[in-house]
Amino acid sequence: MINEIAVGNAVFGGDQPLVLIAGPCAIESEAQTLRIAGFLKDLAAELGIGLIFKASYDKANRTSVSSYRGPGMEEGLRILGIVRSELGLPVISDVHDVSQVAPAAEVLDILQIPAFLSRQTDLLVAAGETGKVVNVKKGQFLAPWDMKNAIGKITSTGNRNILLTERGASFGYNNLVTDMRSLIIMREMGYPVIFDATHSVQLPGGAGSASAGQRQYVDALSRAAVATGIDGLFWEVHEDPDQALCDGPNSLPLEGLKALLQKILAIDAIAKGR
Repeated sequence: MINEIAVGNAVFGGDQPLVLIAGPCAIESEAQTLRIAGFLKDLAAELGIGLIFKASYDKANRTSVSSYRGPGMEEGLRILGIVRSELGLPVISDVHDVSQVAPAAEVLDILQIPAFLSRQTDLLVAAGETGKVVNVKKGQFLAPWDMKNAIGKITSTGNRNILLTERGASFGYNNLVTDMRSLIIMREMGYPVIFDATHSVQLPGGAGSASAGQRQYVDALSRAAVATGIDGLFWEVHEDPDQALCDGPNSLPLEGLKALLQKILAIDAIAKGR
């Protein structure tokens, strides 16, 4: 039995319709963030799906010291707060350190644990203690069954509002591969599972001083993942991915999202018998 979790108008788990978690990799400006959030809100309303807006205020794990990280926690949370209050969208962002958890929890609806920090006990416990929904991205170095330990750290606080996200596993150098069995294995743990399609096509460090990516495969991987009956899909999107300051090569352009989502929602309905 999958634990159902409601966030705004979105419900993860059970046989509920697919939820979309989407937004730019990192906040680049207030104006751009609100434009993208507004576009996604209108699209979600048109298609009748739940939406969580995502954007990072700080991308602490960057390939190079010169890579763009975002506006920082204070400014980033201010902007995400505007998305939440003015557009009425639930918001999610990464927390990287125990000191970030409390201020982030004042704004965010979902606290996200980045993949490389998915074993950090103090961070997981601190996030759990807020009572907020916690989305744990499975580390590229972890087997899906290892995620039961991350679950145990959060549930030790009494918090069972947990989402688990697959984002690919390390496969040789500068490459990731997605094992679709992982989605089923993690879902059998009793918590909703999200597939991060755009990070799964990332080529970590593949551009030397930055990560590369293969966004042309996001469509196929998304369709395959949704066919397993997952609860949510995670996409990084941008007005002009080739000009994005962060993770552009694996981000999707806004103009193609509607057609892609329509195909995916049809698969979701079949997979869940609706």
